[in-house]
Amino acid sequence: MREAVERALAKVRPMLQADGGDVELVEVTEDGVVKVRLQGACGCCPMSIVTLKMGIERYLKREVPEVTEVIAV
Repeated sequence: MREAVERALAKVRPMLQADGGDVELVEVTEDGVVKVRLQGACGCCPMSIVTLKMGIERYLKREVPEVTEVIAV
């Protein structure tokens, strides 16, 4: 599942990088929780939780159905 999450994040990454941010995959647990670290402008943006939940999480769940949640660490 980690490889599928990496591929999906690669599709999201250009949008984040366009705004000066990025996302790093930290861990994918056996129960489908994806742990990421928001970087650059995304790391300190007040809207980062919206980006995480409504953008990254929504996309990952659609692309990799085994994903149950995405959290920032």
